[in-house]
Amino acid sequence: MAVCPARGTRTPPGQRRARVVDPFADLLASLARGSEAPGVSDARLDPQRESRKGVPEVIYAPGKTAELVARLVAELLTRTGRAIVSRPAPDLHATLRSRYESTHRLTGGWSLGIQEASRPVPLTGGRVGMVTAGSSDIPFAQEALIVAEQMGCETREVYDVGVAGLHRLFPPLRGLLEEGVDAIVVAAGMDGALPSVVTGLVNVPVIGLPTSTGYGAGGAGIASLLTMLQSCSPGLAVVNIDNGVGAGSMAALIANKAAEARKESPP
Repeated sequence: MAVCPARGTRTPPGQRRARVVDPFADLLASLARGSEAPGVSDARLDPQRESRKGVPEVIYAPGKTAELVARLVAELLTRTGRAIVSRPAPDLHATLRSRYESTHRLTGGWSLGIQEASRPVPLTGGRVGMVTAGSSDIPFAQEALIVAEQMGCETREVYDVGVAGLHRLFPPLRGLLEEGVDAIVVAAGMDGALPSVVTGLVNVPVIGLPTSTGYGAGGAGIASLLTMLQSCSPGLAVVNIDNGVGAGSMAALIANKAAEARKESPP
């Protein structure tokens, strides 16, 4: 019997196992078939990634031709009804928007979420907060936001509340806590101090997202990353510079697990 320490309740093992997705099922089935993963000739998509690990496939556009990205987007939309494109070049971004804006829901700025209107993402009950130190950090936070929303989370954004004007932070941060967010992504460049400040004020996990805003010695996100890694405030996890996908997926995984626990143990 499995024991839940928080409430001392017991759940039959069979019921617990029924909720766990076998992470190796697709791999074993593919090996048995002896077939390649689905995809176009010069790329292999992983459309079952979300069912396996809870995070959807993301198309990283830099280094790929516009034609290849467009084909991958079309393939993902056919298979799953949605696609996330990370950092497409401006001309490709415009092309994708023009192709899908009349038939799909589009989200994001620098990166792009494309959602088939007739196949909405089911809400999980997870709640993620997005906070930026400055307006220049918003594109990176929006990438995290796209991923969290595509993982079924509700999101709340608070922008431009950095330490240069710390009084701006407290009212909106209080609002996030009152709304019951399960995790908070804090994006900051320059000195990267804001995630440590937020972590010292809240009782939920904080994911620090260092951004490449900044200049001179320690610029391009280096000082921001090192500041976050050296934080003395427990409860702060840090992703790499500009890694909005990593920040959003980590926050959403935490939030979705919290939502799952709420459903199992209602107040």
